[in-house]
Parts: sequence; C-alpha cells; structure tokens
Amino acid sequence: MALHIGVDRIEKKLFAMEKELDAVLAENRLIVRSCSNAIKALHAYNLVEAKKSLADAEKGLAKIAKYRDHFPGQLDHVYQEYSEARIVMSAIELKKIPSIGELKVPEVPYINGLLDAIGELKREMYESLRRGNRHEAGEYFKMMEEIYDELLPLRFSNAILPEFRRKQDVGRMQIEQARGELL
Repeated sequence: MALHIGVDRIEKKLFAMEKELDAVLAENRLIVRSCSNAIKALHAYNLVEAKKSLADAEKGLAKIAKYRDHFPGQLDHVYQEYSEARIVMSAIELKKIPSIGELKVPEVPYINGLLDAIGELKREMYESLRRGNRHEAGEYFKMMEEIYDELLPLRFSNAILPEFRRKQDVGRMQIEQARGELL
C-alpha cells in the first residue's frame, strides 16, 4: 500500500531550493573574490581596478539579492565582504566612512564590515607612515577610532550580532597597536 502524504511535492520543493542554494553559493564565491581583488587594488592605489572589481561584486549581489530571505546565513557574509571593500574604498578615496544608507546593505553585515575595515585602515595607516605622511596616517587612525567608538555601546548576543564581540576585541587590539606606531 502506497502512502499519499505529499512527500513527492516536498521533495520537488527541496530540490528547487537546493538548486537555488547552489547558484547562490557559486555567485558568493565570485563576489567575495571581487571584493578581495578590490581591496588588493586599493592597497596598490589602483582605484580604477578597485572600482571595476566592486562593480563586478555589485552585479553579483544584484543576481542573488532576491534570495536573502531564503538563505540569510549565506548572503550576510557576502554583504559583509562588500561592505568592508566599499568602506575601505571610501576611506581611501573620500577620507570618510560611508553610512549604511549609502551602501544599501543589511545592518549586521554592515556593522561587521565596519569592524573588519579597521584592519585594512590600519594597513593604510602604516603605508602612510612608511611614505612619511603622518597627517594621512593620522586620518586613517582617526577613522579607525571613530568606527570603534561608534560601535562600542552595542551589546547584543551572538544570536543577534554574530562574530561582533570577537571582531570588536580584534578591532580594539588593532587600534592599540596602531596608536603605539603613530605615537
């Protein structure tokens, strides 16, 4: 006797979800690679290449944005990488940290991207010192501190802000190391 409880419909739906997830994961890898290439280009002071890589990332994000509600855990990491790259670009090019409204990304990835950007700004600060530009190094340090100070009051569990406390601690250590070098 065969049961007719609808498992075949469930299976079809799960296969469709799996196919969507496979597409999201493939695009995620391309987006993360584009963001990484953008940051590398920024550190090499190649803004043209950095902007091209970020444009590639934005195209990928546009393709998978519709899946954010289905696979938030998979997309948050990508938005975080994109946020970090855009924050670093703005810091280098415009000497300012962009708002969440300017980036049009979800809140948690934006916050984690800010914290990740502290390390990239530290690297730029060191490069400025190496070139003898203490003023520019001070600007990068000030941005690092502003990010940290702005996020300091946030106190939420890992369930709400995954990785936040760890990233906050890392950011604090990076700022202390950078302060020692700047002084």
